Amino acid sequence: MSSAHRQLAGIALFAVLVGCVPFATKSGVALNFVMMALYATLIAQAWNILGGFGGQFSFGHALFFGTGAYIQAIAQLQGGINAWVALPLAVAGAALVGLFVGALSFRYGLKGSYFALVTLAFAEVFRILALSVGFTGGGVGLMVPLRESVANLQFASRAGYLWVVLAMVVLALLVTWWLRNGRFGAYLQAVRDNEDAARAVGVNPLRVKLAAIGISAAFMGAAGAFYVQVFQYIDAGIAYGPAVSVEALVAAIVGGMGTLWGPVLGAAVLHLLSDLTRNMFGELPGINMVIYGTVLVVIVIFLPRGVAGLGLSVRQLWNAKQGGRHD
Repeated sequence: MSSAHRQLAGIALFAVLVGCVPFATKSGVALNFVMMALYATLIAQAWNILGGFGGQFSFGHALFFGTGAYIQAIAQLQGGINAWVALPLAVAGAALVGLFVGALSFRYGLKGSYFALVTLAFAEVFRILALSVGFTGGGVGLMVPLRESVANLQFASRAGYLWVVLAMVVLALLVTWWLRNGRFGAYLQAVRDNEDAARAVGVNPLRVKLAAIGISAAFMGAAGAFYVQVFQYIDAGIAYGPAVSVEALVAAIVGGMGTLWGPVLGAAVLHLLSDLTRNMFGELPGINMVIYGTVLVVIVIFLPRGVAGLGLSVRQLWNAKQGGRHD
């Protein structure tokens, strides 16, 4: 079995195992933990598509999350649109915002810290706009009425939400698999490593980076829409604040950028640490940011390739040792 097929088999096994969790336990605490870990995985995988594979670090991915969240809420409250129909609208709206930001940034050659600051600035601009206009609810925010039914994308149990976000995560994993094994992924990584060399062999860096930010933004928009359906509320601080952006990039970096399973591992580690800290110290303001910062520093110093890179290094050492024995 080739490496690509093993990765697909791993994704299928992951989907089956996680999908069976609601049948193994009815505990609301356990189901909520898995659901929120999957949600963290989704935003980390979305950031990883642009930051890990594309090499374009973003400090303002909340821009796309918030856009998807507000579209999901506004479509239902003011447009009378069913939640299932609003979901693809939220995804498309976030992707369009991503393409808009990408067109402005990449056309003028912005990358590295400049691109990161531009995304952060756009997120702040959208936050201020959301506070200022009426249809977003201003500073009060928007609250989606609770009408529990599958038709309304609202479930009586966390199991329903778990399956919905699992489907989103599996789709993100499949896109990541495609980036690792497909031609577009090779183009994207070539642009990340050396734009001039990629251009010399016929790759259009602008088009490739625009596609990457569009896909990344679409998954962040899906996460924002999912957040609204679970918590029935969104405001400017939640939508466009720094917390979502920090959680997405830290989980991807901790797990391992540019890898298939890195964001999954990173999200699980951070979510587990957050829950343990919450149980030990209660709801301390800003405690999650302290945890994320501490873990990020430790990982950058001791595991620069992330948790997934640790497994790869161990496997390489093992193969080298086995090869030495055969010699």
